[in-house]
Amino acid sequence: MNAAPQTEPVPLIASPYDLRVALGEKVSPSAIQTALETGETGFVHSFTTGSAVDGPGVRIVAWLTGCQFRCLYCHNPDTWKMTNGMPVTLARAAEVLGQYQHGLGIMRGGVTISGGEPLMQHRFVLKVFEAAKRLKIHTALDSNGYLGERLSDTDLKSIDLVLLDLKAFTTELHRRLTGLDNEPVLNFARRLALLNRPAWIRFVLVPGWTDDLAEVTKLAAFIATLTNVQRVEVLPFHQLGRFKWEKLAMSYQLKDVEPPAPAKVDEVVACFRAAGLRAY
Repeated sequence: MNAAPQTEPVPLIASPYDLRVALGEKVSPSAIQTALETGETGFVHSFTTGSAVDGPGVRIVAWLTGCQFRCLYCHNPDTWKMTNGMPVTLARAAEVLGQYQHGLGIMRGGVTISGGEPLMQHRFVLKVFEAAKRLKIHTALDSNGYLGERLSDTDLKSIDLVLLDLKAFTTELHRRLTGLDNEPVLNFARRLALLNRPAWIRFVLVPGWTDDLAEVTKLAAFIATLTNVQRVEVLPFHQLGRFKWEKLAMSYQLKDVEPPAPAKVDEVVACFRAAGLRAY
């Protein structure tokens, strides 16, 4: 039997913009596999508290490591590698939720699990959400949707909200941005709609990449067919994670890209609204 990964306390207040590497490097491959299969241990980049932008109310956010996308504009490339995260037991995660249960209730918030791509560790995610439900805490999953098939319909019905990150609608553009096709992502979006699971769509506006209005119009038209979408959030590109690429000696293609002008953001938001969507 493989020994469980040894865990250490994770800071309850940390920033996803902190560079965090090799926190789980001492965990053996067999122990990692056991953790992924059982969901009793997760690999966590950081916990943050007081977030007002990752779902309704004020929330605690768990940022997991591991991601199959290689987004050119990623501000957390240190979350791509699973062992950059610190191993945290399910019991410890549930303990953290218990500490914040009262405050989350007062602030009409909850827990959001993000990443990285949290569905790389879907069994851990589901068990944390089960613990949250026992505490009557609202749950939100922030996902790129590529691994949505890992979740059963029953799993999805137990999640209060999905924050679905749609990178692009055109397959070729999505492949250039992330390294992978978007058919699984669009299928997951359609499945959420069929199950009538509440969803917020997140779209990162990157000058020179995702700001073409013809592309945005296509994406807006697709989202408009999804009757479960409550809102669309347009997130302006920023350079807060650029230092991570440099520290990790990774080639960063967007180092000279400036954040979009406010007028361009307004134009893209208006494009989504023209499709009948609540966009911000």
